[in-house]
Amino acid sequence: MERALSKIWYELGPFTVFDVETTGMSPARDRMVEIAAVRIETDGEISRWQTLLNPGCLIPYAATRVHRITDEMVSDAPSFSDAGFEFLDFACDSTLVAHNARFDLGFLQESLARHGLELWRGKTMDTIRLMKQAYAGLPSYSLQNLRQAFQLDDYDGQQAHRAAADVEWTIQILQIALTALMKTCRS
Repeated sequence: MERALSKIWYELGPFTVFDVETTGMSPARDRMVEIAAVRIETDGEISRWQTLLNPGCLIPYAATRVHRITDEMVSDAPSFSDAGFEFLDFACDSTLVAHNARFDLGFLQESLARHGLELWRGKTMDTIRLMKQAYAGLPSYSLQNLRQAFQLDDYDGQQAHRAAADVEWTIQILQIALTALMKTCRS
């Protein structure tokens, strides 16, 4: 009984927290230009994986303005068909976690299907939904607003809307939400 009360959030995993940057907002029309993931094992061990992706099309200026990824940066990057296998292998047998998972998972599934790869059939979690359960009534659940509200760590000046930085903040949000929900369950 005592062990159950002292459970640490990552023991509920393993989790693969991921984020994508894209050429636009539509998984059907637009393409990924970056994907990053951090895998957290049930013992707390952490592995990181990240790659830029060549979308096979020009990146619109409006998208570059958000994530600052240029056509030149992705010109020699792998296509999703190459990186997709690596990502699936990295995330295998874990729960995929994203902030606004519908967006990221939509792009992942569409890209997997487009390239003839097996779709993700594992578990998924959305940190927005977890935060709404743990902290109902916040004025905003956007990653940047949560980052400010919970004073999340800065990662060497990494910019928002780059996949690796957004993953690191999402991990902190996951920890905050799961820890709060576990405390609630103990009460």
